[in-house]
Amino acid sequence: MNTHDIVERLKSKFSTDSVLVVNEKTPQPIVQIPVDLLLDICQFLHEDDLLYFDFMACLTGIDNGPEKGTMELIYHLTSIPYQRNLILKVMLPRQVDGQQPSIPSLSSIWKTADWHEREAFDLIGIRFDNHPDLRRILLPKDWVGHPLQKDYQEQDLYHGIKVKY
Repeated sequence: MNTHDIVERLKSKFSTDSVLVVNEKTPQPIVQIPVDLLLDICQFLHEDDLLYFDFMACLTGIDNGPEKGTMELIYHLTSIPYQRNLILKVMLPRQVDGQQPSIPSLSSIWKTADWHEREAFDLIGIRFDNHPDLRRILLPKDWVGHPLQKDYQEQDLYHGIKVKY
């Protein structure tokens, strides 16, 4: 089963509008899905006997900056028994009513999502709803801001230590 077959299976399960874009110009096709179906689609990808994506290998968060006003999350999924990979992408508004974006946590589906989501929260500020332990993972808990946001301004001092060089 290739990416085209997987996309067709998703379309038959959810709707033809569920899969927004399939970018086949990249070495591995990227399947873009709507945020509101992320949890349902991932649950299906994990539980369907013909797909069985049993491992979330990586989660990448990207801030496209205030000019574009969007952020991206890219999920790298693997089906170990079927030896296939899938890349899912969701687009989020950068801020909604002055609040950082939020998205459902996938840690109930793949345990590996736990720390990946904490890292994305810590560094770019995306909140993961229903995450079992959403707190900073790399930076101190009292750190101000999210350093991988395009408009991040680092503080001059942190507890008397010079930060900005």
